This record gives sequence, C-alpha cells and structure tokens, in this order.
Amino acid sequence: MTFGEQPAYLRVAGDLRQKIVDGSLPPHTRLPSQARIREEYGVSDTVALEARKVLMAEGLVEGRSGSGTYVRERPVPRSVARSGYRPDSGTTPFRQEQADVSVRGTWESHSRQAEASVAIAERLSVQPGDRVMCTSYVYRDGGEAMMLSTSWEPLAVTGRTPVMLPEEGPLGGMGVVERMAAIDVIVDNVTEEVGARPGLAEELLALGGVPGHVVVVIQRTFFASGRPVETADIVVPADRYRIAYHLPVK
Repeated sequence: MTFGEQPAYLRVAGDLRQKIVDGSLPPHTRLPSQARIREEYGVSDTVALEARKVLMAEGLVEGRSGSGTYVRERPVPRSVARSGYRPDSGTTPFRQEQADVSVRGTWESHSRQAEASVAIAERLSVQPGDRVMCTSYVYRDGGEAMMLSTSWEPLAVTGRTPVMLPEEGPLGGMGVVERMAAIDVIVDNVTEEVGARPGLAEELLALGGVPGHVVVVIQRTFFASGRPVETADIVVPADRYRIAYHLPVK
C-alpha cells in the first residue's frame, strides 16, 4: 500500500456508503452478501467482512437475525434547543419548544438522594461522599425517547428548602436559575462542554439505538458567584438530533 492510499476495506466501505447516501441502496434493501462484495470488488473475505463492520459501526446498516444485513432508514435530524436566553415565562427554552403542540414533547423524571462520586464532587466543588440530589430525566418526542439527562445538586445548597426536589413543589420544573433565585442563590454563569462518544448500553437501550451508535454528551454546570450549584450530563443520539445554540449578543 502506497503512502496516503486507503486500506482496501475502507475503500469498499466508502463505495457502499456512497451507494447508501445517493439512494442506489435505499433503506430496507439487503446489503450485498460477503461473497458478493468479495466478487464485485475483488477482495478477500476478510476485507469484505471488515467493510460491512464499518458500515454497521457507522449506523448505516443493521443485522437482522437469520435474514442478513439491511440498510437502515436514515432519520432527518431535528434540532434540540440550547440557549442563553431566559424567557419571561420562567421555563427553559427547551421546555418551551417541547410544549409546542406540533412537537408533542413530554418528559419524566425521578429524583433520589445520593453520595457524590469523585467525578461529580470535583464538578460541584464538594467532597466525595457529600449528599447530592440526583435527578434522572427522559425526554420524549411523540412518545419516542430523544434525550436523557442526569443532574446533581449539592444538598448543602438546596437541602431542607422548597426547591430541594427539582420537579416538585411550587417551583417544580421551572429550571435551575429560577429555583435557585427562590432561595436567594443567584446564578450568574453557566458552562457547557460538548463531546461525542459511543453510547453506553443502557443509554442506547433507552434511546432506541444499537451498539456502536454515537451520542452527543453535554456536560453543563450552573454557577453562583463562582460556586457550582448544579451539574448535569445531557445525552442526545447523534444520528437523530443536532444541538442548536442560540446565544445572546452583548
């Protein structure tokens, strides 16, 4: 192989990928068999197998037990709103978007007290083992899971207050900024770090993905005078959604 030349399995995968993208191999079409790939491209069984593995890892094809490998339906990505704008209604921009009748958005949550892990303690500037309120969310669009979120709030800040449970009480569901303001904690900064990785098995099970699918992960932290008062991990399937940021200009 000369310098800069792609390995044979990537060249085969690239050609098959292009056929999927341009519609030559439409959704639900059976992918050429390993023997057919070997004959058509003049490659070994190993190369043909590796090319099929690449397409499966990219989420372009899926295996069906006892039937073969088929081209997957390619979803049209939708946007998930992330915004620095705080609407007058008090609810978050995402929840405003999901409340629209055309979106059919719903969510469910579960809160429990827990001990901060080493990683979460570092993000919240507390000690490992300190008590936190951990809340898990599943957001749905038309009944289909579209986003997962897990948040942690130090009980040293919210414990024994009306906002201790994020989704209950007089300010349940109103968002971190409004809830914290109710106990005289003024949020003045928020950071979000965006990355991507293969989804964990339990995440893909909840989101309807298959092993190998990539998820976008947003690590968000709210601060009040430099002190972290909430941190969260937000997980979105990368093949179905795009993260749309709307930031204010000052």
